[in-house]
Amino acid sequence: MTGTTALTEATVAPWEDLVTAALLGTDRRTPPVRTGDKAAPAALLDAAAVQTLRRRAGLRPAPAAALPEPAADDPRPPVPPTARRRLATLLTDHPGAGSGGRRGAVPDLMELLPQWLAMANDRGFAAPPELLPALLNAARGRTDLRPQALAFAGPRALWLARLNPDWKFALRSAPGGGVTLPAPEEKALVTQLWEEGLFAERVALLGAVRAHDPAAARDLLAATWSTERAEDRLMFLDSLRTQLCDADEPFLEQALTDRSRNVRATAAELLSALPASALAARMADRAASCVAIDLAQGTKSMPTLTVEAPHECDAGMERDGVITKPPAGRGARSWWLGQLVEAAPLGIWPERLGCRTPAEIVALPVADDWQSELHAAWCRAAVRQRDAVWSRALLGPPSSPDAAGPGAASLAERAKLLAALPAGERAEWVAGFIATHGLSEAFQLLGVCALPWSEPLGRAVVDALNIARDAGSYPWSFSGVMGLAERCLDPAEAVRLDVLTAIPDEPEDASPGAGGYWSEAFQRLVSTLRLRAAMRAELGAEPWRPGTAPGNREVP
Repeated sequence: MTGTTALTEATVAPWEDLVTAALLGTDRRTPPVRTGDKAAPAALLDAAAVQTLRRRAGLRPAPAAALPEPAADDPRPPVPPTARRRLATLLTDHPGAGSGGRRGAVPDLMELLPQWLAMANDRGFAAPPELLPALLNAARGRTDLRPQALAFAGPRALWLARLNPDWKFALRSAPGGGVTLPAPEEKALVTQLWEEGLFAERVALLGAVRAHDPAAARDLLAATWSTERAEDRLMFLDSLRTQLCDADEPFLEQALTDRSRNVRATAAELLSALPASALAARMADRAASCVAIDLAQGTKSMPTLTVEAPHECDAGMERDGVITKPPAGRGARSWWLGQLVEAAPLGIWPERLGCRTPAEIVALPVADDWQSELHAAWCRAAVRQRDAVWSRALLGPPSSPDAAGPGAASLAERAKLLAALPAGERAEWVAGFIATHGLSEAFQLLGVCALPWSEPLGRAVVDALNIARDAGSYPWSFSGVMGLAERCLDPAEAVRLDVLTAIPDEPEDASPGAGGYWSEAFQRLVSTLRLRAAMRAELGAEPWRPGTAPGNREVP
């Protein structure tokens, strides 16, 4: 049997048949190859060797295909050599986390990768081509990494994703599936893609046009609205959140009559965010009729709020987005009341309730156990309308004895209210909260603070960790906060933290070995901060813009 014949038969014979014949023996199973002048076992082994080589080669012999078009050029400047080496380390080193909450003193490099990518993107650097496969593999396994990784990878990531099915997520994540969109000024091409494009392309196109010309995007959507599927109408309607304005009201009012309940609800939500809209006025009238001042109860300076929740959900309320059926375990009247108050402009309440300030209104007692429902609705309204004055009133001072505050029923609500405040005020409030309540209640609140943490907030977190260490408890209860500190503390804090890396004297009632664990945790924190400082220095440059060369700038 010639080598060509053996190659052909080995290629045709399924690998599973060769394996079966080898396992059972050629005496019991005739091998699926011609033996010629060779013994059956030898012919089988020859065929298996050829098939193994073919499998390792990875591709079946086939006619040569046309070479793919070259990847698009990336005009951004290359990453500096030291930063490129750092990226290679972050992508290849994966130190294992210890069990039981003990992670040792070594920084977690994979947790630093998002920060490295954010800094590189801020400076406008292009990804090193040789590291793109490793970067795409890392983003494949971590969805939270994808936006930064794909922005850094640039157009070459999409080129590679079209050649490797493992990286198809890059095409799905890219606007329009990686298709180049026409410029908003190219009216004919925009109209053609809107009418003929795939759904992902149309969503991306609508978002791009909306950011450039809100009215043009609204006109595009109105032109085909009646022919769109319900699920598509919902996605398209969501694009109007960008640059939402009073001019959108007529279209959104029309959407209130849509066949889809979800579309109607989204349209109502958008209209309620327009204080001057007719829907906001209707909701204001309904909500105001439910809440009033009762001077007969309480005192003249501190009257009582009374609540009369709706007795029915009429057709007008339902048309304006009020969901009729409450969730399981929720009363219908309180459910309707909450939706009305949430959708009403917050500006109606001071005049309605005796010209009082939001803080004075929140401080008023509410009759008949309606306080939690009323305050929760005001919290949702403040978050939706991003009203800083009402958010402050509902948050209350950070030193209030109740961790939930005067108007918020939970820390989760407080975290949402904090997002409406300026970054500096937010950090100052959370620092005051930690000083009063410690870290056990503060994890959700820290998550909404701007990065890196301000000096007062960072100091409050470190001081609270130090107090917990001196108390002799294990650090595992604070592992979440410690992880946040590694990512969010200003790297300049490393110098001040050096003293905490030593093993402290343990009090008699301390948990056994807690001091050593705390020492490891602080060593890891200091090492991570110094590593972040090194990363920042390696990437130190001005944010890049096309036509400019990288400069030098300290990173905040």
